[in-house]
Amino acid sequence: MAAVATFYRSTIGKKVLMALSGILLVGFVVAHMVGNLKAFLGPEALNTYAGFLRDVGEPLFPRELLLWIFRIVMLVAIIVHVAMAYQLTRRDLSGRPVHYANKKMLQASFASSTMRWGGLIILFFVIYHLLHLTGGMVGWSTTTPFIHESAEGFQTYQNVVNAFQSWPATLFYILAMGALGMHLYHGVWSMVQTLGLNSKRFNTFWHGLSVAVAAVCFCGFISVPLAVLLGLVH
Repeated sequence: MAAVATFYRSTIGKKVLMALSGILLVGFVVAHMVGNLKAFLGPEALNTYAGFLRDVGEPLFPRELLLWIFRIVMLVAIIVHVAMAYQLTRRDLSGRPVHYANKKMLQASFASSTMRWGGLIILFFVIYHLLHLTGGMVGWSTTTPFIHESAEGFQTYQNVVNAFQSWPATLFYILAMGALGMHLYHGVWSMVQTLGLNSKRFNTFWHGLSVAVAAVCFCGFISVPLAVLLGLVH
């Protein structure tokens, strides 16, 4: 246990925990993006997918049990990721003289230098997104109310269409996905370095993978709200 505690307190230990939690979160982001694209297949495809997420495991497990286990795992991953980021940021800033920090800021890439602010933007967006399209608690009106599950099943497709029929909502979503894309690019590349996978032989591949993951997720996520706004998904 002493060795585990020592590892946790070390900078590399915190970076490893951040990387491992990041892997779980990246996997979720990619899967969530793929699921969202079912909107292009029509109402039945997206609504059936939404129902599947809640019914998976039945009748062996109670309805939504596996979904809630998954949600708890993701919540723990987010808490670990944010906590490690906060602790590493404090350690990093307290251990550097001001002139050195400023010099590093000038030399850092745009993605790297905005990593912390991007993370805060993403965290705020995730909370809003859950309240908006999962809970139906914010962002709706009496003229376009959130449609909850009923005897007819889920109306996820119609909720998505109703949510993105205005420029402000779509623009906010696109900006948040831009922050996510930058975070993914820098995060995947940092994971590779933290876990010791980088080398001169494979760095080109890993860098390309970082760019690809960020670009594919960004384009995949914004494609649905843009399609709704342009009337391609209705």
